[in-house]
Amino acid sequence: MEIEDEIIVEDDIDIIDIIDFGFPRRFFNRPNYIEEMDDMSFFRRFRLTKPTVIAVLELLEDQLEFDNDLNNSVSPVNQLLTGLLFYASSAHQINIGDIMRMDQGTVSRIISKVSQSIASLRNRFIKMPSTPQEIITCQNNFYRIARFPRVIGCVDGTHIKIRSPGGDDGEIFRNRKHYFSINVQLVCNSDVEITNIVARWPGSAHDATIFNSSRLRVRFEAGEFGNGILLGDSGYPLRSYLLTPLGNPGAPAEQLYNEAQIRTRNCIERTNGVLKRRFPALCYGLRCNLNNALSTIVATAVLHNVARRMHEDEPPPPMGINDEELNYLIDQGEIPNINVHGNVMYDFRRDLIITHFGDLGQ
Repeated sequence: MEIEDEIIVEDDIDIIDIIDFGFPRRFFNRPNYIEEMDDMSFFRRFRLTKPTVIAVLELLEDQLEFDNDLNNSVSPVNQLLTGLLFYASSAHQINIGDIMRMDQGTVSRIISKVSQSIASLRNRFIKMPSTPQEIITCQNNFYRIARFPRVIGCVDGTHIKIRSPGGDDGEIFRNRKHYFSINVQLVCNSDVEITNIVARWPGSAHDATIFNSSRLRVRFEAGEFGNGILLGDSGYPLRSYLLTPLGNPGAPAEQLYNEAQIRTRNCIERTNGVLKRRFPALCYGLRCNLNNALSTIVATAVLHNVARRMHEDEPPPPMGINDEELNYLIDQGEIPNINVHGNVMYDFRRDLIITHFGDLGQ
């Protein structure tokens, strides 16, 4: 009986200490996965190779470094790997914390910090061709695909699944497929690099609305890209600088135009697929607040371009996930072609068809 009383007294003292001083702090012995993990295992888990991660770290280290090493601060490399693990899996933050050996609250703060830091590199890695030589080079590269002239980019929207933001405006993020999302406008070049991104519109917004409200439209209408044009699907408005497929091609030249337009525009479909395969969080759904979701989308686009420039292979599906499941989830985020044609005074496609694809026979 006396022994039991002593145990009860000791437990009571522990509880009193927790009430007075809080739970005792835990100090983690964090791993160094760059040194400890083999190259293939690292690539499968973080979706980037070690040289690419080190190259990105060199760009971000000043922003991620703490002023001192007090309180067992997380090193810049472990901060970056925590963010990459989130993009690679979209796992619950408590599970990421178990892998990286840190508390869930620390994981949440690090993901936000890393995403904002990577997104700040946007103007360096995501940009349209600007000089005359860059525009000509881009046009020549697109022309080699299907002999479609003057193209400097392909545009499309893709849905990124998010949690419901809640509040009075939460429902505007519900898209036509009935889940909450951000409708992200992407423009790519022939090398499957992202050259323009708009990541702020809710899932209910139409592709045409996003483009008409974008700065990119203003830049084209100001003549910033010379005779360069964009290719889009039939959900976009027809413009002198934005060409869409013909609704009912009749003459052989019109059919050739449509075939070349669709084959060339396939670059943007590939870009969407490669981006989401590399960072499955974009197709499984982002489990974070809205501001962090927007930063994450831009950050993954930056990392996608870094990976392309480092000539990285496309990573295999995450462990435990097969290709069919991942492709299905990617397809669920795509916008179907919508055959919408506005009333236009002049069809800018006509002159291009006659010049490059043959006589219309009219």
